[in-house]
Amino acid sequence: MDDDELPIPEEESTNVELARLAREAIAAQAGEIDMQAARQRCQRVIDLYSAGQIVNGADYFHAAWVMLCGETQGHYHMARVLARQATEQGEERAWSLRAMAWDRWLVASGKPQRFGTQIIKQGGRWSLGPVDPDMSDLERAMYGVPPLYVQHQNAEQLQRREEG
Repeated sequence: MDDDELPIPEEESTNVELARLAREAIAAQAGEIDMQAARQRCQRVIDLYSAGQIVNGADYFHAAWVMLCGETQGHYHMARVLARQATEQGEERAWSLRAMAWDRWLVASGKPQRFGTQIIKQGGRWSLGPVDPDMSDLERAMYGVPPLYVQHQNAEQLQRREEG
C-alpha cells in the first residue's frame, strides 16, 4: 500500500476531546496528581474556549470538570463560569459541578464554602472546614448536593480510611 492510499487519521472532535480531558482529570484526582498534566489540560480548555469551540451543554460540562481539577483560583473561577453555562444550556449533570466549583473557588480564596462539597485536610485531619451556616439543605438539594450531615459523614469516612 502506498502512502497515498493510507487513510488520513481524523482529528478528535472537540466534544470527544473535552470528554476525554474530563475523564483524564477525574482519574488523576484518584492517584498521584501530575500538576504539569493538569495545567496542560486546563490550558487546552482555555484555548478551546478562547477559540469559541465549546458550544453546547455537554462541552461546557466537560470543560468545567477539567478546570475544577486545576490548581489556581483562576481555574476554579473558570470552572464556575463553564458549569453555569452548562446548566443554562440544560445540562442537568452540571448542577452539582457548579456547586463544587463555587466551593473550591471559595476555599481557595480562604472563605467558607457554601455547599460543603470540598473535603480538605486541616491540622492533619480531613474535614469540610468552615461552611456557610446560612445555606440550607434545601438549597443544597437544588444543586444536587447531599445534606450537610452526609458531607460531614463523607469527611469522617475519609479520615477513618486514612487512619485504618
